[in-house]
Amino acid sequence: MKNILIIILLLFTVESCTSNKKNSKITEQEQPEARINKPVLNKETANYLYHFAYECIDREYPNKLGQVLGDGTYLKEPSELHPSFYGCFDWHSSVHGHWTLLNILKEIPDFTHKEAILKKLQKNITEENILKEVAYFEDEYNKNFERTYGWAWLLKVTETLRDWDTPEAKQMYEHLKPLSSLIEDKYIHFLEKLTYPIRVGEHPNTAFGMSLALDYAKKYSPKLEQVIVQKAKAYYLADKGCPIDWEPGGFDFLSPCLQEASLMMKVLPKNEYITWLDLFLPNFRKNPSSYLKVAEVTDRSDGKLAHLDGLNFSRAWCLYEMANALNNDKMKRVADTHFAYSYSKMDSGEYAGAHWLASFALYAILKSN
Repeated sequence: MKNILIIILLLFTVESCTSNKKNSKITEQEQPEARINKPVLNKETANYLYHFAYECIDREYPNKLGQVLGDGTYLKEPSELHPSFYGCFDWHSSVHGHWTLLNILKEIPDFTHKEAILKKLQKNITEENILKEVAYFEDEYNKNFERTYGWAWLLKVTETLRDWDTPEAKQMYEHLKPLSSLIEDKYIHFLEKLTYPIRVGEHPNTAFGMSLALDYAKKYSPKLEQVIVQKAKAYYLADKGCPIDWEPGGFDFLSPCLQEASLMMKVLPKNEYITWLDLFLPNFRKNPSSYLKVAEVTDRSDGKLAHLDGLNFSRAWCLYEMANALNNDKMKRVADTHFAYSYSKMDSGEYAGAHWLASFALYAILKSN
């Protein structure tokens, strides 16, 4: 009898241990994996990122103007045509280079290089310079200049200046205001007459510009917000089965599918968005890594091929925006992987990427939290 009791006790102990191990495994499986590559903005990362923009916002050449010549008088130096935003190879890169520096100062008020950065920013964003920029956009041959990619980044600069409560920011905002107001009006009028969206992986992508502009409009422009929300629904609400497995294109720095998905996240209530997303990108919420692999760059001296580093960053920020809204850790980990790949290779010494990638990296960092 005593032996029988001992055997029963041993069996109970084994079963109890097995059960505890199973429960332990279940608990471990339910816990999200640690994010080992989560981007963070601190003094170290800011010190790495700032120099890309700082070194190019007053670097005039090489320069890609992208202008339409009305006659011979249009042939001028970049700094004459665009006294505020002549650096960083092209107008839009100069604009988001300014955005990069402004946001580093806004997020890290005691940044080591603050005074030197402010000196450059205040030299460029003056009342006189901005009025010359306005005149350029009012020219009959260049009224669509930088539509809509550069427009969206200009509104992001305006948003930062209005959000940043310092005397320097307020002064620069007052100087920038005539151009911001003009771009706002141009954006509204363009969207009102644009019947079909532009679904590409480069500058004209409609969803990208609308997404950036909507961040600004929700705070400071009810009319622009109304138009963007209305047009986003008209363009994208009926979309289904986006071919994300076709991406990326060889020169892409934007993901057409993810840019649209992140825009609609800002437009639709959460429950409606989930329903829409599951039709637009079936099974993506559950297994994003099966649809997205890091885009590899083979030659960073080639400006078009270097776009793919930008794609990794823009994919990351779209995924962060969506993941934060949906509390989806799988999306965050895919975003972290994309970010880490290109961040570690930014300082390649090639101006083809150096003149603009810091902006994309910083934007992804700010969206990661």
